[in-house]
Amino acid sequence: MKFLKSVKEEMKLVQWPTAKENRHDTLTVILTTFMFSIFLGLCDWIFAKLVTSFAMHK
Repeated sequence: MKFLKSVKEEMKLVQWPTAKENRHDTLTVILTTFMFSIFLGLCDWIFAKLVTSFAMHK
């Protein structure tokens, strides 16, 4: 019971983000994920082209 009481007291001290901050952070995560997926997709495509190009020449 002491543990739950201390958790409740600690949760009162937490500074939760505002709705605006939450939207901004969510958008940042989505855009970063999108950019990395494009980058990794391009790297994969280039690597696949290089591998098939070297395989064709042998």
